[in-house]
Amino acid sequence: MAVVKLDTIVKRYGHAGPVVVENVDLTIADGEFMVLLGPSGCGKSTTLRMIAGLETISSGTLSIDGRVVNDVPAKDRDIAMVFQSYALYPHMSVADNLAFGLRRRAIPATEVQRRVGEVAAILGLAPLLARKPSALSGGQRQRVALGRAMVREPQVFLFDEPLSNLDAALRVNTRSEIIKQHHRLGSTMIYVTHDQVARLSAAERRARSGALDAPLGRWSDGTLLAYDGRDVTLGVRAEDMVIDPAVLGAAPYGSVTGRTIAVEPLGAETLLLLELEGGGEITARLPRHVSAAPEQIVTLHFRPEAVYLFDSTTGDAVSTQESDAAVVRAAVQRRTH
Repeated sequence: MAVVKLDTIVKRYGHAGPVVVENVDLTIADGEFMVLLGPSGCGKSTTLRMIAGLETISSGTLSIDGRVVNDVPAKDRDIAMVFQSYALYPHMSVADNLAFGLRRRAIPATEVQRRVGEVAAILGLAPLLARKPSALSGGQRQRVALGRAMVREPQVFLFDEPLSNLDAALRVNTRSEIIKQHHRLGSTMIYVTHDQVARLSAAERRARSGALDAPLGRWSDGTLLAYDGRDVTLGVRAEDMVIDPAVLGAAPYGSVTGRTIAVEPLGAETLLLLELEGGGEITARLPRHVSAAPEQIVTLHFRPEAVYLFDSTTGDAVSTQESDAAVVRAAVQRRTH
């Protein structure tokens, strides 16, 4: 981990060329998640590339952990960068893509294997290690790009619009994955985005130069015996959960408890992502004034009438003719109390 300090940084193309980054003064604390926010073309990606060593600095001083690195090559800055375009080697397997940077640094083979295996397990890439990038989905490719950065165990992570090529659902999942890894690693992370609504709430601060629509719901994971003696899965939409049970009145209600992974203010509302006690994750759409700290234990409540049932074997929804309110109420009480 490291403190990154930009002192009056300027980037100009040519002696008389245009100034694309002008007098940036910014200190990013050790372990902080900083978002550089601004419209396309305002210089935020150029700033990120100067930190990485991929662009020269016209004037000013860049230091990492008190060491001036203006003239230090990119490979010697102990920085890992995740690009918008994934930048994977198409002829290499996932395992080889993850290991490539380590092998170039002459890391012992046993250590390379350990790091690759550990990161693959964390990111759910273990079943994909033998595949080539062409056989992966967009979300899987982005996880490989994130994993390639993680195996290096750098002081600083840089993210250059890493979600731009993903669809809405994958953006939510990948954004949550980045937030979780920041909490897990405690590393200094700098994230560039042009989307003022989709900015990461993981950021302790946001630097501005110059609500991504969330899915309507994410199903809670819980199998329970509820209808005609068979296993069904209980689902609740994100907007149907509340923190204050008084809102639900005196009627019976169900509850789930989990550990806070991320809080995302979206202006009119707040998304709260929890890791459930029994495993799995759930997202709640809550009023904008609601807040929670990372790792905080939170209990969410919901009405039985808001519950959906799915066949645990086929995944099909149990029809409303089958799932009357009494059955659902009994299922909720059995699952949550």
